[in-house]
Amino acid sequence: MRFGIHSMVWVGDWSEASARFAIESSAKAGYDLIELSAMDPSVFDVEMTARLLAENGLGATASLGLDAATDVSSEDEEIVAVGRRRLFDALHLVRDVGGDMLCGVIFSALRKYDEPATERGVAHSQAVIADLADEAAASGIRLGLEFCNRYETNILNTTEQTLAYIDQVGRDNVLAHLDTYHMHIEERSMRDPVLAAARAGRLGYVHVGESHRGPLGTGNVRWDEFLPALTEAGYDGVVTFESFSSEVVHPALSSTLAIWRNLWSDNHELARHARDFLADRLER
Repeated sequence: MRFGIHSMVWVGDWSEASARFAIESSAKAGYDLIELSAMDPSVFDVEMTARLLAENGLGATASLGLDAATDVSSEDEEIVAVGRRRLFDALHLVRDVGGDMLCGVIFSALRKYDEPATERGVAHSQAVIADLADEAAASGIRLGLEFCNRYETNILNTTEQTLAYIDQVGRDNVLAHLDTYHMHIEERSMRDPVLAAARAGRLGYVHVGESHRGPLGTGNVRWDEFLPALTEAGYDGVVTFESFSSEVVHPALSSTLAIWRNLWSDNHELARHARDFLADRLER
């Protein structure tokens, strides 16, 4: 099992100074990898990022959420085409920095929808994910579908929905990306979905985030159900800590996720606490 940390615990941009701070801080806090926020893959200096990762012995994954202009679940084929290009750019970022996982809300926009998903929109989404998975497989990269709460997507809100969607896509490297923040809202159990995804052979990536997006163990997530379930399932993949505060602002993601409050100010203490919290409760 590897422990990761989301880059927005440290920084909201990806200049060389910010990248160095985020990567060095992640390594010093004892993490194995950093999850890059690839909302706009074009802002990344890939060579610089790969060099800093290598210098610090840190791995990387990348995640993103699409927006209305890049929504691959849209009925508008031009919007789907733009979203497809965004996803392939993010995939190439993962490949070029030596990562092996692209995850997040890559199957729809990360936003509040005004109506249910349409059959045509879901078909568009699945077709793009299938093509993305085929190219990802050539580089040994897996895709993690992060199902989210009903206020952030109308496609996938639960583990059960995600497993059914993955079956329809029919690619071995497309996996379920579980996130405790969203599960806390949508699932009836914090244990059963973990075991269901594992039984299906689709438990591929994990985000650990508190119910209020702040420090682990200070909200309402049932950690005594979720974390032992990972051990019970024999999960040996990545567990990435994700937390957001108005202390660190990303121009797009902070607003999309409604990060209006300052839930912490000392990101070094936050990161160390999360690392210790996980290490104390998970077998490595």
